Amino acid sequence: MTPDSSSPLIPARSWAIIDSTLREGEQFARGNFKTGDKTEIARLLDAFGAEFIEVTTPMVSAQTQADIRQLTSLGLNAKILTHVRCHLKDVQRAVDLGVDGLDLLFGTSSFLREFSHGKSIAQIIDTASQVIGWIKQNRPDLQIRFSAEDTFRSEEADLMAVYRAVSDLGVHRVGLADTVGVATPRQVYTLVREVRKVIHAECGIEFHGHNDTGCAVSNAYEAIEAGATHIDTTVLGIGERNGITPLGGFLARMFTFDPQGLMDKYDLELLPELDRLIARLIDLPIPWNNYLTGEFAYNHKAGMHLKAIYLNPGAYEAIPPGVFGVGRRIQAASKVTGKHAIAYKARELGLHYGEDALRRVTDHIKALAEEGELDDAHLEQVLREWVRA
Repeated sequence: MTPDSSSPLIPARSWAIIDSTLREGEQFARGNFKTGDKTEIARLLDAFGAEFIEVTTPMVSAQTQADIRQLTSLGLNAKILTHVRCHLKDVQRAVDLGVDGLDLLFGTSSFLREFSHGKSIAQIIDTASQVIGWIKQNRPDLQIRFSAEDTFRSEEADLMAVYRAVSDLGVHRVGLADTVGVATPRQVYTLVREVRKVIHAECGIEFHGHNDTGCAVSNAYEAIEAGATHIDTTVLGIGERNGITPLGGFLARMFTFDPQGLMDKYDLELLPELDRLIARLIDLPIPWNNYLTGEFAYNHKAGMHLKAIYLNPGAYEAIPPGVFGVGRRIQAASKVTGKHAIAYKARELGLHYGEDALRRVTDHIKALAEEGELDDAHLEQVLREWVRA
């Protein structure tokens, strides 16, 4: 398998996934995970190969703190991060829970500065300096990310001042958060490039994109193309409102650039199990058109498509379904079918028709299908009866 030669090669080794199902996902309308649920999710994400797992802030409750301790005691390969406000008391509560890193956030847009915390950019930088300095002095082993909440509704000059300051303080990553999902792919690409110019070379860039306007996957891709090093995802894309970049959608997008690299990094066949697990826990079905694992993601129906699929599945499948542990469905008995699909189905049953008979049986099946789709059993019956007729 090779990527499209017209597309830029983006090596899978150049970026990492921070899966936030256990943080952003808990902000989904039905995301109320119990301790056992969290353990099951974390273990499966770890088996899949997620490099980082982000969990809810311990400030939520004593139970959440206990759950974080439970998760950090599992001995996972994935690093456990907790998402906390850039407040000293939040950080001090989080550092002793066994986490590998702290994901700090501070709203920088005029909306959040006026209606959330009321601080100026200078005050934000001063607070960040105090908090990051405390972490560096007391827990230098912890990874630190500083994210400007509502990045894409913030003034660029304000952002650059904040990012430059926290990079100078030695954070491991800066975060760009499309908190209300309004960014366009072009905006994401441009801003990531500008941020890269003001932060230290060893400082990573993390992108967190909400899906309110349907751009989360595209925006995540553009962030990577512009030089981002980490992408936040959730399984099935669950999160606040319409959620964030879905793990499956992001994998589908990136597979086309470095398929072998992606297969080397992750156990991609676990994606259907992850999607089923989260669908069960939130008591919602996997969407019919879900990336890779939806019921009809690999359904082929039109006659012209079926002919090509039988000859070479790659003609209409950019991503082989088997790589992600799913199969394809050939819907041969429909009103839009063609004689090549019917001939193929007949050969599978050991049946053969002349050209005229094949045309007539195909027309017969198409006519039957006008009244409703035929399942495989009905199709087989028609084909066998046609031979005997």
